[in-house]
Amino acid sequence: MLNEIRKDADERMAKSVGALKTELAKIRTGRAHPSLLEHITVEYYGTEVPLNQAASIGVEDARTLSVAPFDKSMVGTIEKAILTSDLGLNPATAGTNIRVPLPALNEERRTELTKVVHAEGEQAKIAIRNIRRDANHQLKEYLKEKELTEDDVRHGETQIQELTDKYVGQVDELVAGKERELMEI
Repeated sequence: MLNEIRKDADERMAKSVGALKTELAKIRTGRAHPSLLEHITVEYYGTEVPLNQAASIGVEDARTLSVAPFDKSMVGTIEKAILTSDLGLNPATAGTNIRVPLPALNEERRTELTKVVHAEGEQAKIAIRNIRRDANHQLKEYLKEKELTEDDVRHGETQIQELTDKYVGQVDELVAGKERELMEI
């Protein structure tokens, strides 16, 4: 019982850290990376699909992404989707290829993005703490039902706290790494 609760909490906390990694990958650092465009959706034969399912996204150089649609008739639609996204990018079409130059980030925008990174990190920590609360609540329920002893519950709470500390540490490392990446010029 104790191991099941700990294992469940461990898996859920790992998912929270994974979700944070996904969110941080979307934050533009001035360096070209295909994951910047992955959350953009385009209408492809009447269905909204992620851009990476309608085109191949590659890195041309450090500040330029290239998008090659699988269907040549999709060039205009993809270009418009990139243009209207919240990334502030201006794609340029060259035949069937779309080049997406990434402008350099100014100091003000870097500071703004750093705040976004910290907010994402805080959301992940809150999710981890909520998982800890749920696990501790489960332990207390088992104590009420006399399926666990008080010592087992105390031991379980200690294990859950160790897991929480481990994953909060990972979140702090990810946030610090992304902040360093953002502040590089």
